[in-house]
Amino acid sequence: MALFVSPHPLSIRLLSRSSDLSLRNPCRFRLSASSSTAAAAERDKRNGVAILWYKHDLRVDDHPGLVAAAARYRSVVPLYVFDHRLLSRFSDEMLELLLHALSDLKYSLREHSSDLLIRYGSAEKVIQELVKEVNATCLLTEEEVEYDMMKTINAVRETFAKVTSHFERNRDIELWQTPFYDLENLEDLPLSHEDLKKHEIPLVSPFLCPAVPAAQMNLDWGHLPTFDYLKEFINGNTYKLKRSWTSLKETSAETILQKAIVRSETSITGDVQSNHASRKRMDNSVFVTQSGKIVGGGTLAVSNALAAYLRYLEGTARGDWQEVHDRIREAESRDGASFYALFGPALSLGILSRRRVYYEAIKYEKERNAGFLSPFGYSASTVAAAVDAVCSMEWYWLMALKSQKINRGMHSVRIWRWKGHLIQYTVIGDKGPAVLLVHGFGAFLEHFRDNLVGISDGGNRVWAITLLGFGRSEKPNIVYTELMWAELLRDFVIEVVGEPIHLVGNSIGGYVAAIFAGLWPTLAKSLVLMNSAGDVVPGYSSIPLPKERRTSGATWLGARLLLFYLRSSIGQIVRNCYPVKTERADKWLINEMLRSSYDPGVLVVLEGIFSFNLSIPLNFLLKGFNGKVLVVQGMKDPISNSKSKLAMLTEHCMGILTREIDAGHCPHDEVPELVNSILCEWIVEVEDKLHHIESCK
Repeated sequence: MALFVSPHPLSIRLLSRSSDLSLRNPCRFRLSASSSTAAAAERDKRNGVAILWYKHDLRVDDHPGLVAAAARYRSVVPLYVFDHRLLSRFSDEMLELLLHALSDLKYSLREHSSDLLIRYGSAEKVIQELVKEVNATCLLTEEEVEYDMMKTINAVRETFAKVTSHFERNRDIELWQTPFYDLENLEDLPLSHEDLKKHEIPLVSPFLCPAVPAAQMNLDWGHLPTFDYLKEFINGNTYKLKRSWTSLKETSAETILQKAIVRSETSITGDVQSNHASRKRMDNSVFVTQSGKIVGGGTLAVSNALAAYLRYLEGTARGDWQEVHDRIREAESRDGASFYALFGPALSLGILSRRRVYYEAIKYEKERNAGFLSPFGYSASTVAAAVDAVCSMEWYWLMALKSQKINRGMHSVRIWRWKGHLIQYTVIGDKGPAVLLVHGFGAFLEHFRDNLVGISDGGNRVWAITLLGFGRSEKPNIVYTELMWAELLRDFVIEVVGEPIHLVGNSIGGYVAAIFAGLWPTLAKSLVLMNSAGDVVPGYSSIPLPKERRTSGATWLGARLLLFYLRSSIGQIVRNCYPVKTERADKWLINEMLRSSYDPGVLVVLEGIFSFNLSIPLNFLLKGFNGKVLVVQGMKDPISNSKSKLAMLTEHCMGILTREIDAGHCPHDEVPELVNSILCEWIVEVEDKLHHIESCK
C-alpha cells in the first residue's frame, strides 16, 4: 500500500507492506560463497560467531548489518578499529565528533546486552588476531565507495580468507548497505536524476535496533582514548602524512591570502595553527566539539537536534532546541545550506542514517498537514533542506557505487571523500613525475579523455579530478568559491597524490590552479595555464579581500535562466569552443554535460557563478612562480582575446613561457596530441632543472 507521495522535487512513493512503515527489503548483502556451499554455510551460522566491523555507521538504529548479525549468528562481536591510515585525514573537529559518537555507541550496545570492542592498529592485522581469538566464522561490514576504504576492505578480506582456511568451509566478508531506494540491481539505476524521479522507485523505511546476541566469551573490550592520546597515536605512526604538509591544511586560503596581501614580498606558507580552540560548552548541548558549530554526540542527541531543526518555525522554551535554532541562523549562508553545515559530519560518520532523516522529515511534514503531503512543495523550509540534502547524498553515493562496480568509462574512476563529499578522480601510470589536470567550468575529469594516457606515455603519473559541483562529483548545498576549489586541490595533493605536482588547468580550472600555486608553492613543481580565466592588472596597488558571499533574489533567478539557456543551447556552446576541430565536440561530451545539468544541486553551483571573485590578479599569484609557469593559449578562443591576454601575461609576469596553438578555448581536448607533446616536453625540462638544482646543493 502506498503510504504517502513525496512532493516536489522528488515524486517518489514510499511503499510498505504494512501500515507501520516497516522495512522493505531491509538487508542487501553481497555474498561471495558459491551456490553449492551457501546452504551448508547457512546451517552453520546459527552456531557461529560474527564480527561486526563499524566504520562509517556509528549507530544501532537503522543498522541492517546489526539486524542481520543478530538474526543469523549465535554471538556477535561489535568492533571499532582505530586505524591510523584512515584517521590521519580527519580534522581535529571530526576526531572529537568520532570520540563522542563511539562513546555513545558503546553505551547503546551495552543497553542491548553487548559492547563495543576497541582496538588499535591496521584493520587487517587487528581483525586477523580477533578472528583467531573468538573463532569467528563471519565478518560483516558496510559497503564503501571510497578508494582507500575499499583497499582496506580488500586487504581485510584477503587476511580473513587466510585465517579462516582451517575451517571446513572458507568464509568471506559480507558487505551490507542501508538502501535508500528499493533497487534490486545497480544496472537499474537511471542515467540521470531526472529519470530517477520519473521512475518513482520505492524507498526503504528505517527500523529500530534488535536484541543483540552477547559475545559469549571473555574479552578485553578496551577503552576509548582521550583526544590527546588519539592525536599522539596518529602523529606517531609511520603512515602519517608529512607534518610540514598537513600543517598547510590547518590555515584557510582566505587567511593565507590576507597575509600575502600584507606581506606580498614574502614567501607564503601555511601557519601551524590549531583549530582545537577552547570553548565552554552548554550542558546538554548537541554541539559537542570545541568549535560549537556542528551537531554531534550519539544517535539520540543528533535525532533530538534534527527534531529541533525541523521545527525551526515553531517557538520553543527548550534551551537545547533554541541553541539549534540559533545555529541555523548562523549557518544559513544560502537557503537550506544550514542542514549540511550542522548535520553533514554526523551523517558522514553514520550517527544517523540518511533514510532515518528522510523518514523523520516526512513524518513531521505530514503532522503539519493533517496526514497529507502537498504536490507543490514542503510547508517548512527546514523539511525541504533535510529531504533535499539526504536525497542528493544518496544519488551521488549510488552513482559512485555504480562507477566502482560497473565501470564502463574510458578510465578507472576512484572516489575520494573531501569534507564529507564524494569526489571522483582517476590516475594513469605508476611511475614518474606527478601531473594533475584540472578542468574548466561545466566540465569533468573525462574532458581530459585523450590526455591522460598520452601524458602518461611520456613517463608520468597523471591524475585528473572532477571538482566539487561538477560532473559526477557531489554538488552539495554550499557557497562555491574559487578559494574553496583551491583548498580542495591542496587537500587532494596532500592526501591522495602525496608529492609535489605539475599542475595543469584549463579555463576557470587554470585560475584555481594559479591560486593553488600562489598560496601553496611548495606543493607544485610547475604550473601550466591553458586559456585560463583571470586577468592581469598592471601596477596593482591593492588586492581585494574575499567578501562574504550570500545568494540573492537576482542570483536565484539568474541561475534558473542560465540553466534553461545551457540546456537548450549546450551543443552550440560547446561547438563554439572548438573552432578548429568541431567534430571533437562530439555527442558523448555534450550528452554528459547535459546529464550533469539535471543532477541535484546544479542550481546552487550555477548561483555561484554570480558571486565568483576573479579580481585577484594573475600577475600577483604568479610572481612567486617565475621560471615555472607555461601558458598554452588556443589563439581562436571565442571567450577571450588571446593576443591581448598573452601580451599582458608576457609583459607583467616575469619568466613565464608561452605557446600559441591553433585551437579554441579547450586546446587539450581539441588538439590533444599537440598539447600532450607540449606538456611532456615541459615536464622533462622542469624536472631536469629541478634535478640540477638539487645536485648543486
